[in-house]
Order: sequence, then structure tokens, then C-alpha cells
Amino acid sequence: MSDWTITQGPLPRRRRRALSPLREHLRDSFWFAPVAAMVLVFVVWLGAEELDVAIVRSLQAERDYDTLADLLRFADDARSVVNAVSSAMMTFIGVVFSISLVAVQMASGQFTPRVVRIFVRSKITKATFAVFLATFVLTLLVLTTFDSATDPRVVTSVPLVQSVLTLIMVGLSLLLFVVYVNTTLRMMRVSHVIARIAAESFRVAALMPVPGKAEEPPELGPVTAWVAHEGRAGVLRDVRVARLVRVARAHGVVLRLMPRIGDFVVPGTPVLAVHGGKAPRRGALRRALGVGVERTFHLDVAFGLRQLSDIALRALSAAINDPTTAVQALDRIVQLLTALSRRPLDTVVHRDRTGEVRLVQPVPGWEELVDLGLTEVRVCGSGVPQVTRRLMAGLEDLLLLAPQERREPLLRHRDLLRQAVERAAGTAEEREFALRPDRQGIG
Repeated sequence: MSDWTITQGPLPRRRRRALSPLREHLRDSFWFAPVAAMVLVFVVWLGAEELDVAIVRSLQAERDYDTLADLLRFADDARSVVNAVSSAMMTFIGVVFSISLVAVQMASGQFTPRVVRIFVRSKITKATFAVFLATFVLTLLVLTTFDSATDPRVVTSVPLVQSVLTLIMVGLSLLLFVVYVNTTLRMMRVSHVIARIAAESFRVAALMPVPGKAEEPPELGPVTAWVAHEGRAGVLRDVRVARLVRVARAHGVVLRLMPRIGDFVVPGTPVLAVHGGKAPRRGALRRALGVGVERTFHLDVAFGLRQLSDIALRALSAAINDPTTAVQALDRIVQLLTALSRRPLDTVVHRDRTGEVRLVQPVPGWEELVDLGLTEVRVCGSGVPQVTRRLMAGLEDLLLLAPQERREPLLRHRDLLRQAVERAAGTAEEREFALRPDRQGIG
């Protein structure tokens, strides 16, 4: 995670990509990778079986029965190994992933339920589960091909290639198991979870307009029509900008998106305001907005701050009482706010190829992002000097790096922090100590 640094310069601009519902469903599910692996191993086994049959027929045609006898002895030894692997693999899978479910539950309770998506989307976890199941299926298939005949002249198949393939799969399973355990232990560490959230947030920030290229939203005139949301209720996760711009250009209007990414929308509520003409046809706007059951990092720059704030709040609760974790979350909150301090916010304007404004999209403003990242931590941590000192240092850094026009929310939070500490601290010495800026909290 060291690739991300706090700078005042622009983050690299990246191309927006539409959020595919199918891709998101597959990333959030555990069934696709194992099923695909089992289908693939079945196809590979068919090829290996045909190769084994071809080897036996070739040796019999050449009357090389000595070599066939050696292969039969090898197959007899390999059967014991395949039997052992087949018997132990399902038990191994059950034990390993039962422990994993307990680990996920503990992480959810200690950090926030929203970090479970990190475990669910882990590629190593899915790959390990898929390879384990594929190895088990392969052992069952190989066991069905062992020939009971012992005479090299009449034997029809000797699973030589299949046995070697099984041993390779067992070795791959053991290697992935080591990697899986290491990855799971890392994902249970709060510093790694916080760093993952920060990295995802920076990827979203890279999609936002760069400093110096922002523009004030144009005068749109009165609203001439409204477009209501149709379909299921849920969280707005994606806006297909290119489609909306094409539709607006075809109808000669300007569309203004009402909800922001991350807002919950219900059927019948207005989602698009039309300026300058009639509302586009319903069919033209089909699937222009992506709705899901939970927020994702796709285009949702506030979601990272929400998760970091949740982790800090959970750490400051009386049940956990871990202010050091709250300080770690504040480190990333300050880092993200620093990167966003010079980014154009509030609205994003999208034009067609002729330069005409066709879509105006709302995004969180600077004051809203500052409130999201700092308010709840300030309220819950006002009586914890380690948190107040880190928060004061973070505000001082942000005041130094943020443009002049964006300092007012930071000054307001600094004043509110001082007032909260004055109410919580009993003596002047305690107040002075709690308000002393310290990037480590208390060392």
C-alpha cells in the first residue's frame, strides 16, 4: 500500500467503466469459481483419460508388456495416494473454511460489517476453495478409472497421466493453503483492512475531475419534466454517463441527476430532472442507473470515509475500547481528505462530442466529506486524549494543505473539538495535553 502518498498534486486520471451487474454478482458470490473449477477439471480429466487409454493401446500394439507391468505397479501405488487424498480432502475443506467463517464473523464484530466484502471478494480465498473442490472431484474421477485387471495383455486403462495430474493438484492445494492462511491472517489485521479501504478510496478519487479542469455548472433553466425511478428499491451504485449523454443529445435536453452515488432510491421517486424539453422515453433510459442492495466503491468516493469512520467508532465503543485503532483510521481519513482537498467537488458536468452540456451529476461536497470523516470520531473521542491529539494534528495538516476557500469547515471542526475537550477534561493541564497536536496520538 506504499504506492499511495499524500500529495497536493492531482491523482492520475483513469477511465470510467460501467458497473456490470453480472460482474458484481460474481465478485460477491462464492459459487462461480468452485463450479467453474469443477467443470474445468472434469474436462481436463476427460483429456487425461483419453491420453492414458492411448498410451496403453500403443504399448499393447508394440507388445511392450514389461513397461505396462511397471505402469500397473505404479498405478497400484498411486491408488493408495488417491484414496488417501479423496478421504481427507472434504474434511480438510470443512475444517479450513469453518475456521474462516469464524474469522470473518470476528472481523465483522471488531471492525464493521461493511468490511466483510473484503473477505468475500478475496481472490485467494475463492481460488483456494475452487482448487480444493476441484482436487476432490478429480480424485473421485480418477478412482473410477482404475482397472481391476492385472494382466498387461488385457488391461484397458492405466491412469498414469491422471495420477500425475492428481499429485500436481494436491501440490497446488498445499501451496494455496499456505498462501490462503497468510492472506487470511493479513486480512484480520486492522492495519491491513484500513489500508485496503484507503487504496480503494484512492482508486475512486482517481476517477474524479483533476484540479484546474473543473467548471461551474451552467444555468439550466426551469425543470420541464421529471423521470421517476422504476424497478427495485436499492442503493444507487452506478450511473452510465455515456448512455445518458447520448439520450440527452438525441432529445435536445439537459439531464440533471437528483440522487448521488450511494443514495437509497425507491420506485416512483424522481431520479432525473429534465431541462429544456420533454422527458426521454422510458426505453431509452433503461439500465442507465445501476441499483444494488449495498454500497460499493464504484464511483462512491464517500464510501471509504464511511467505512473508516465506522471502524474508528467501533474502536472507541466501550465494548472494544481501542483508541489506537481509531488513530489508525484517522491517519487514512486525513490522507484521503488531503488528496480530495484540491479536487473539484459538488457537481460534475458531462458534455457531448459537440461541447454541449448534457448531464449534471451531483457528488459530495468538501464540507460534507469533512463532516463525514471527522464529526462522529470527534464526538465519540472527545474524552480520549490519544484521539483528540491525533485529530488536532490532522486538522492542522489539512489547514496547511487545503486551499483558502476550503478552510472554513476545518476551522469549525477545530473549534468544536476544543469545546468538546473543555467539557470533557477536568483541569487546564488536561485540556492542554488533550489538545496538543500529535500525529501518533500519544506516541
